[in-house]
Parts: sequence; C-alpha cells; structure tokens
Amino acid sequence: MLRLIIFFLYMGGYLVYSLPALNRMRKLNAVLPVEERDRIIHNVPQKWSRTIMKISGSQVKVKGQELIPGGPVVIVCNHEGDFDIPVLLASIDKPFGFISKVEVKKAPIISSWMEVMNCVFVDRSNRSKAINSLKDAAVLLRQGHSLLIFPEGTRSKGGQVAPFKVGGFRLAQDAGVPIVPISIKGTADVFEKNGRLIKPAKIEIQVCKPVNSKIVQNMDAKFLAQEVREIICSSLTGKKIAS
Repeated sequence: MLRLIIFFLYMGGYLVYSLPALNRMRKLNAVLPVEERDRIIHNVPQKWSRTIMKISGSQVKVKGQELIPGGPVVIVCNHEGDFDIPVLLASIDKPFGFISKVEVKKAPIISSWMEVMNCVFVDRSNRSKAINSLKDAAVLLRQGHSLLIFPEGTRSKGGQVAPFKVGGFRLAQDAGVPIVPISIKGTADVFEKNGRLIKPAKIEIQVCKPVNSKIVQNMDAKFLAQEVREIICSSLTGKKIAS
C-alpha cells in the first residue's frame, strides 16, 4: 500500500512540476532535426518513468537494444499490464510516441505530454475515426518519428499473448518503415497480480531482430501480424528464433 501511495503522490506532483517543461517542449524550434527534437522531448517522460520504476522496487533487464535501427520504426510489443509504458519509456533509449485509446485524452497534463510526444489517440468505437487516426500516425512516421503499438488491444495480465490486430501493421506498411518486435515479461507482477497494489517484480525486455521495411511492405498484413506475434512469443518462451 505504501508504494501505491508514494506512486500517486509522485505522479501527481511531478505532472504539476513538469508544466513549465511541457510549455518549453511545445515551443521547441521546428527547424530542429526530428531525431534531436524527439530526444529532447523524450528526456522528461524518461526521467519520470525511471523514478516510477524505482518506486516500484522492480528490477528491469533489457537485451538487444543495439538491434534498433536509426530512423523511424514501428515498435510492436505484447501488452502485459499498466506498467508496460513506464517500463519501456524508462528502458528504451530511442524516443517514441505510442498508439493509445482515445479515452486517455481526458487525463489532464498526461494527455498534453502525449500530444507533444506525438502519441496518437484512436477511437476504437468509431471505425472511420480510427482509420483517420492511423492515417495521421503514418504521416508522423513519414516525418521521421517512431511509434509503439500494442496490437493485442488489451492487457494479457501475464496470460497468453492474444492474436494481433492488423491495423498497426498496415500502418508500418503505409509508412514504409521497419518493425521492431519487443517482448516484455513481468510487468503484470508489479500491479495486476497484486490486487492492484504495487510490488517489486523482475521484468525482462527483449528487443528482437527488426523486420526490414522491404519485407514489411511486401508481406500480407495478416501474415505479417502472425509472424511478428510468433517472434515475440518465441522470445517470451526462450525459444531461439530462426534468422
């Protein structure tokens, strides 16, 4: 219970404290190269996320980060729990925005930071709006930004990885960018499996070999989704992935 109280106190306090930084990020010179601008913006949520993980008392191990290519990518990750985003923000050096459900847009300050980070809000209850949001996401990728997707569409809470929805894979195809599969294991042990209390856990992040943009564009989207899911599932079970 104490960790949960500290978590909410820190989260609320830091968000208010970050408002001046948020205003500075909004005014960043648009002439800056995309990669440099994204890295400056990424610095604040990364610091916040690293402190959040320290509060949780969790140990995080990351492998394969050197495999992430330069330039824009679509990061594809399985979705265990609510701590996936802070763990990935804290651990992955490459700046990224992410695809989020539109309901998060109601959260004050957090949603503003997400907009600055080039996150995309998708209304899953409205197909036409969802399609338009994915088109906006493709534009961001073409501009040089990277995005992260959780193609299961919901948390597994440490259970079996659900089938992947194909929308995010079509996004990568439209933008002509590589896909970076990442497996994450242990985040559900921090929160979801503890009666929604925060407890320390051992978390493992494995960056898998990217799928290059040519393969992404030439492969059927449904088959591509299945192949990337298999890569992630194999990583989670410790099976070697054929190169």
